[in-house]
Amino acid sequence: MNDDETARHHHEISDDPARLDVARVHRWLSTDAYWALGRTREHQERMIAGSLNFGAYEVDSGEQAAYARVVTDHASFAWICDVYVDPAARGHGLGTRLVTTVRDRLAPLGVRRFLLATKDAHGVYAKLGFTPLPDPGTWMSLRTG
Repeated sequence: MNDDETARHHHEISDDPARLDVARVHRWLSTDAYWALGRTREHQERMIAGSLNFGAYEVDSGEQAAYARVVTDHASFAWICDVYVDPAARGHGLGTRLVTTVRDRLAPLGVRRFLLATKDAHGVYAKLGFTPLPDPGTWMSLRTG
């Protein structure tokens, strides 16, 4: 069985917000994700409330094994963020499958631009067709904190 088949056999992916283990997601991100270290639970809950959220769950136990959050207008744009796979579930393609599911769920709505940022997983996302911004000089950002 290859990694994709292993991930598919052992995990199901859902965007049902009632299934999210918010405490687990907060613990993962605030203690182990370089981009979210120290994030408060209240802040995480507000981010979840304003986003489309995906969880990957172990088929047998129902325990959440991965998470992805998407900021989107459900029509043209999606920013995929907070992608996290529990260390015990890594190495079997679950993160790739999770991001593929996000892409496939939003594409029929007309979403044509998917963005994400990563410091260390370029190769993972490249397998799904993500490339560096072709003209990063046209993008601007504002940081207020």
